[in-house]
Amino acid sequence: QVQLVESGGGLVQAGGSLRLSCVASGRTFSDYVMGWFRQAPGKERECVAAITRRGDTTYYQDSVKGRFTISRDNAKSTVYLQMNSLKSEDTAVYYCAIDRVPLRVRATTASNDYDYWGQGTQVTVSS
Repeated sequence: QVQLVESGGGLVQAGGSLRLSCVASGRTFSDYVMGWFRQAPGKERECVAAITRRGDTTYYQDSVKGRFTISRDNAKSTVYLQMNSLKSEDTAVYYCAIDRVPLRVRATTASNDYDYWGQGTQVTVSS
């Protein structure tokens, strides 16, 4: 059974930093694209960042480019999201997700391409 367990959310002041972690089990982690999504109250879930199997290609939503960094450690089956210069509009529940198909070449951002999700971790940025 596939499980994704996130950690690292919390309350931070604007301009601060947080690092989210997501440990995956139940699949050969290195075979799958991983993504980070977020959902703010009253808004649709959106892809924040995605990373290919070896970490050589990444995608970032325009609003987080230059502030967020996605990375992965395949030996630890863990994907990270380093968030710097946080803004109040980054407040949301953040989810990690694993691709539904192995060996995908591109860092997909479509939520329908992911079939397992973490429980979510709340990130609150106070202004």
